Amino acid sequence: MEAFEYLSVLISIVLGLGITHLLMGFGRWVEARSEFQAFGPSLAWAGFLLVVHIETWWTMFGYTQHRDWTFLEFVIVLLQPMVLFLLALMVFPSSDARRQDLKENFFHQRSWFFGLFVSLLAVSIMKELVLDRALPEAVNLAFHGVFFVAAMLGMVLKRERGHRPLAYSVLVVFVVYTI
Repeated sequence: MEAFEYLSVLISIVLGLGITHLLMGFGRWVEARSEFQAFGPSLAWAGFLLVVHIETWWTMFGYTQHRDWTFLEFVIVLLQPMVLFLLALMVFPSSDARRQDLKENFFHQRSWFFGLFVSLLAVSIMKELVLDRALPEAVNLAFHGVFFVAAMLGMVLKRERGHRPLAYSVLVVFVVYTI
């Protein structure tokens, strides 16, 4: 067994837990939609996170060629799925929350959610610095900058009317980034 085959098991478990939590949140919302009111930004961020989880798992395949793993390299790579998992926990209210309200949950978690989003971007850049000994390519770094600005806006915007276009714009930018 190659080193990354062994290391990827834990990465896959953490990503799988995040995906499971997101799918369970979507499922709870669909199942109880009459009392679990939709809130577009929450659903957009949940969809965004689902795609980012899958995209992260996909890009991890690129590390199969990496040899001589150090503990630091592994921890940096594992940090990305860990932060994604924490984001997944925040986007939907927990199943035992007193109220299943997406809007209330969004504004309650807003600061932490966007703070973790900034952390995710920092971990993504650190991962390339540690593994490749270089910053991401210019286009990739530019998209990180756009997502950083979006996260900062998400932290400071307090009204719903600002969060709707922000969430939808991030989805569009992410699709362009991925393509």
